[in-house]
Amino acid sequence: MSQPPDPPGDDPQSQPGPPVPPPPAVSPSSAPPPMAPPTSLPPPPPYGQGQYGQGQGQPPYGQGQYGQGQYGQGQYGHGQGPPNAVAPPGMYFDQASGLNLPVGVELASSGRRIGAYFLSIPLAIVTLVIGYAIWGLVVWGRGQTPALQVLGMRCWRPETGRVAGWGWMALREVVGRFAEGLLGPITGVLSLVLMVSGREHKSLHDHIAGTVVLRDPNKVLAARR
Repeated sequence: MSQPPDPPGDDPQSQPGPPVPPPPAVSPSSAPPPMAPPTSLPPPPPYGQGQYGQGQGQPPYGQGQYGQGQYGQGQYGHGQGPPNAVAPPGMYFDQASGLNLPVGVELASSGRRIGAYFLSIPLAIVTLVIGYAIWGLVVWGRGQTPALQVLGMRCWRPETGRVAGWGWMALREVVGRFAEGLLGPITGVLSLVLMVSGREHKSLHDHIAGTVVLRDPNKVLAARR
């Protein structure tokens, strides 16, 4: 014979378990305090001193090495010559003309140049022109004309660093003077404007011969022919 099934309440698997207690409530006083925001941040590094990847960044404007030195220092500045311009021994750099000149001489002023031009007129009259021409042929070898010799001036060629020789003086006084009178007063005025306005005070015949006129009262250039 079969036994009757157990009543539902007698099955141990169907009996409910003990009640699960709820999780303990966390009181506000026991919770960890929140992270306080930092009161201050470190200041950013100055421009040019921070790091860009590895190493330092760009230097401040005007203090870095772009070429050599700061702008205007060691470069072309007001009244300064080219970088590393060192005059040879016995010479100095003339800032007004931008030329290296022998010590003891100076660039002849525009007034002296104009004075030499007007002085040549009475000298030619007194020497009856032919005497002035012979006088000129003699002193050309010293880089002078009769008027320049009287006023203590000489023609100098910066390209060679020497007094203009006889051939250069002939080019200056023959070809150059012919070019100045080619168009009459037009080329004469042009030559005067070039001499007065140029840094080197070079007239048209000086440009043709590549000469400048120096004041040499102590005859320093006599040994540089």
